[in-house]
Amino acid sequence: MEQLKSLGRELAMGSQGGSSKEFLDLVKSIGEARSKSEEDRIILRELETLRRRLSDPDIPRRKMKEYLLRLAYAEMLGHDASFGYIHAVKMAHDDNIMLKRTGYLTVALFLDDGHDLIILIVNTIQKDLRSDNYLVVCAALVAVCKLINEETIPAVLPQVVELLNHPKEAVRKKAVMALHRFHQKSPSSVSHLVSNFRKRLCDNDPGVMGATLCPLFDLISDDASSYKDLVVSLVSILKQVAEKRLPTTYDYHHMPAPFIQIKLLKILALLGSGDKQASNHMYAVLTEIFRKCESSSNIGNAILYECVCCVSSIYPNPKVLDAAIEATSKFLKSESHNLKYMGIDALGRLIRINPDIAEEHQLAVIDCLEDPDDTLKRKTFELLYKMTKSTNVEVIVDRMIDYMINITDNHYKTEIASRCVELAEQFAPSNQWFIQIMNKVFEHAGDLVNPRVAHNLMRLIAEGFGEDDEGADTQLRSSAVASYLRILGEPKLPSLFLQVICWVLGEYGTADGRHSASYIIGKLCDVAEAHSSDDTVKAYAVSAIMKIFAFEFATGRKVEMLPECQTLIDEVLASHSTDLQQRAYEFQALLALSPQAIENVMPPDASCEDIEIDTCLPFLSNYINQAIENGARPYISESERLGTVNTITPASASHYQQDPAHSLRFEAYELPKPRAPPPSIQPSSTSSLPTISSDLVPVSEATYTTREEQYNPKVQTLADQISAEIGVRLKLEGVQKKWGQQTYSSPSAPSTSSSSTQKATNGMVTSDTIRQSSLDSRKQQIPEVSAEKQRLAASLFGKKAAERKTQGSTRRPAKESQHAVATSAPEPPEEKVVVPAVPPPDLLDLGEPSETATPTIDPFKQLEGLLGPAAGSDVASAPSPSVGAVKTPDLMSMFTETPSIVDSKSSDKGVVSSTIAKKGPNVKEALQKDATARQVGVTPSGNNPNLFKDLLG
Repeated sequence: MEQLKSLGRELAMGSQGGSSKEFLDLVKSIGEARSKSEEDRIILRELETLRRRLSDPDIPRRKMKEYLLRLAYAEMLGHDASFGYIHAVKMAHDDNIMLKRTGYLTVALFLDDGHDLIILIVNTIQKDLRSDNYLVVCAALVAVCKLINEETIPAVLPQVVELLNHPKEAVRKKAVMALHRFHQKSPSSVSHLVSNFRKRLCDNDPGVMGATLCPLFDLISDDASSYKDLVVSLVSILKQVAEKRLPTTYDYHHMPAPFIQIKLLKILALLGSGDKQASNHMYAVLTEIFRKCESSSNIGNAILYECVCCVSSIYPNPKVLDAAIEATSKFLKSESHNLKYMGIDALGRLIRINPDIAEEHQLAVIDCLEDPDDTLKRKTFELLYKMTKSTNVEVIVDRMIDYMINITDNHYKTEIASRCVELAEQFAPSNQWFIQIMNKVFEHAGDLVNPRVAHNLMRLIAEGFGEDDEGADTQLRSSAVASYLRILGEPKLPSLFLQVICWVLGEYGTADGRHSASYIIGKLCDVAEAHSSDDTVKAYAVSAIMKIFAFEFATGRKVEMLPECQTLIDEVLASHSTDLQQRAYEFQALLALSPQAIENVMPPDASCEDIEIDTCLPFLSNYINQAIENGARPYISESERLGTVNTITPASASHYQQDPAHSLRFEAYELPKPRAPPPSIQPSSTSSLPTISSDLVPVSEATYTTREEQYNPKVQTLADQISAEIGVRLKLEGVQKKWGQQTYSSPSAPSTSSSSTQKATNGMVTSDTIRQSSLDSRKQQIPEVSAEKQRLAASLFGKKAAERKTQGSTRRPAKESQHAVATSAPEPPEEKVVVPAVPPPDLLDLGEPSETATPTIDPFKQLEGLLGPAAGSDVASAPSPSVGAVKTPDLMSMFTETPSIVDSKSSDKGVVSSTIAKKGPNVKEALQKDATARQVGVTPSGNNPNLFKDLLG
C-alpha cells in the first residue's frame, strides 16, 4: 500500500510540472483543430520538437517519462514516432517502479511481438519476473502478454509457471493470463502445462479462479470429452457463486459475480451438449438461477439469456426447458428493443428442441418483423429462416424478397439472397414457383448472387421435373421463355441474370413454335449490343444465336441472316478476346456444314446428356509411336515421376541407359534405416517402462461451510458419491482461506416444495392468490389482434395455431405447462436418488479436512437448550432417520388451539403429528416458537395460516 501511495504522489507531482502544460496545450490544440490537415501539422511540429529534445544526452527522468507519453499520443493518432522506441526500451530497464511501468506501457504500445527490438526487452522481463516487488512482477507479466512471441516463449515460460504459486493473488491471476496467451500463440509450447489450469480452478481467490475459466473455455471448445470430469466441480462453483458465497466486492448491480456466472454457463453448455449424464448435474443449479435471477437489470437479463443458451445446448429437460421458455417470453414482451432482440435469438435456439414453441409467441414475432428497428427485423428474419417448412415457405420467402428490395447494404443483401435461394431449393412447392423466385432474386440482387445458383437454375430448366411427363417439362420451359422475353424489356439487368436468359432463349426459344427464330435472334442481338462492354454476356449471346441457327438448319428450315446479326458477328471476329473470336469462327464454320452434320455436332435439347471423354486419347497413338521411332522421349506419367510406379517402357529404359548424365532423375531419396534398440532393453518387456503419472488423484474434498453448517463427516455427500463413480478428482493443495464471510445459512427446503411454492414473508398473500390475480390481469391486458396479423400468423405458423392464439389463449401457468410437456412427451420415470440434506461440496476450499476437528458451538443451539431437557432428550434419543430424510416439525400446531392434526398422506407412512400447543405467556413455548420459526426464516400470522403448510409441502 505504501508503494501505491508513493506512485500516486509521483503522478500528482508529475502533473504539476512545467512540461505537463505543454502536453495539455498539445491535446487542446488537437481538439480544436478544424481539419485533418491542421491536426497533422500540429502533430508533425510536436514530433520535430520531441526529436530535437530526445537528442539531448542529459534528460531528466521525469521529462523523459512525459516525452514518451507524448510520443505514444502521436502514435495513437497515426503518426510515426519510431525514433523514440529505443528510449522506451531503456526506460523499461530503470529501477524506479514508476518509470519502469511507464517504459513497459510505451513499449507495449509501440512494438509488436515481431519487432526487432523485442530481443532487447526479453532479458529485462526475465529479471523483473524474479523481482521481490509484486508490482514489478505484474508489470512484467502484462508486457509478456503483449510482447513475447512464439520464439521467445521458452525463455520466460519456466518463470511464469513458478509465479502460479506466488503468494499475491494479483500475480497468480496475471500468470494464468500469460499462460493463456502462450496457449493462443503456440499451443504446443504449453500443452504439457494444461493441468495447471485445473489446479488454479481450485484457487482460494475468486479472481484467479475467474481468470482460469478463460483458458479452460478454449481448451473445452477444442476437446470437450477430455474435461467431462470437471462438470461436478464447475456446477459446484456455479452454485456457490449463485448463493452469494463470494465477497460483495465481486457483485455488480446486486448480482453475485455475473461475469464468472456467464463464463461458467458457457463452459457447461459445451460439456453438456448431447451428454445426458453430464446434463443431469446441471438441471438443479440452472433451475435455481432461473428462480433467483432478477430481470430488472441488464446484467440479470444477460445471465438469464446465457442460461437459455445453456439449456438449448445440453440434453433437454421438461422443467428446465419450461423455465427457459418463460424467460424468453419475458424478453419478447419487453418494450426494450435489446431485450426483444435477445428474445428472438433465444427463441431461435429453443425451436431446435421443440419447433412448436414458436407458436406461443407468434404475435410477438410478427410485431418484431414489422418493427422499424432494422437490427431487430434482421434477427427476426433469421428466426423465420430457421422455422421455415413446406407450408410457410412462400410467405417467408416473399417477405425476405420484399425486405431485400428496400435495403442498400450489399453484404446483407447477399446473405438474404442466398437464404432465399436455399429455402426455395429445399422447400419449393413447384418448379414454376422456383423459377419465379429465382427471377426475382436475380432481378433485385443483381451480381451479388452466387454463380452456382445460375447453373442450378439452368440445370433445373433443362432436366424438368425429373419424371416422364414431357408435357409438364415443355410447359415449364415455355413459361420460362415467356417470362424472360418479358423481363428483357426492363433496364439494368444484372450480368449473371442475362447469361441465364441468353442460355434459355438459345436452348428453348423456338422449341414450342410460339416465337420465330428471327424474333429470338433479334432479341439476342439487342442484348449483345446493350452490353457491348461485357464479354461474357456477348459470348452467351453469340452461342445462343449459333444454337438457333443450328436447330433450324437441322430441321430443314432456313433462317435469314439479319443485318444486326451480321454486324455482331463481324464485330466479334475483330474482338481482342480470343474466346469471342473462337465462337464467331465456329459459327461461320457451322453455317457451311450440311444439316446432318449440324445435327450431329449440336443436337437439340442435349445440354444434360453426359459426355464421355477417353483420357487415353487413342486417336493419337499412331502419331506418338512415329515420334518415338524418330528419337523423341516417351512421356513419363506423374505416378512414375513420384516413384509410385516402377514400370518403365523398354524404349525409355534404353534411353536412360544410353545417356544417364543428361537426363533428370526422379527417384526419391532412400528412407533412413531405423536404429536398433540397445541390447539391455528387451522389446517384449514392459516392466521397465516408466509409468505415466496423472494429475488427477482421488482426494477428500472440503466444502464451503460456515460454522453453523458443520455436519457429520460419516454421512456421504453427493459429490463423494459421484467422485466414487468417476474415480478421479482434482489434485487439491492445502489452503486454509475460504471465500465469503462467515454467515448463518438455514438448511434448504426440499426441492418438491421449493419448486411449487413462492418465497413468502409476513403479510404476503398465498401463491394461489398471486397466480389467480396474475391470470386475471393477463386476461384484461390481451390486446385485440388485427385481421392482417391473424392472416400472417396463419400463414407462418398454421391455421390451427393462429386460431388457438387469437381465441385468447395465453401462456399457461408453470404447473399446467409442465404437465402439458409431461403429457405430450412422456419420459420414463426418473429414479429418485435419496441424498443427505447437507451443504453442497466446496471444491474451492483447499483446506485439508481434519479428522479430529472439534465441532463449532452454535449459540442458537445453546439458546434452544433453555427449552428443557425434554426437548433435547427427544432429539438425542430419536432414532437416526434414513439418509436424505429430514424430520420437519409441525409448525402450525404451535399457533392453533386444535389438538393433533393427522395428515392423510403422512398417516399412510406412519407419521403422525401429535404436538399440542397452548397459548399463553410461557417462556419455554416462546423460545421454542422462535427457534422453530428461525429455521424457516419467517413468522406465521393470522392472515396467512397456510404459509408453513405451503412451504413445507
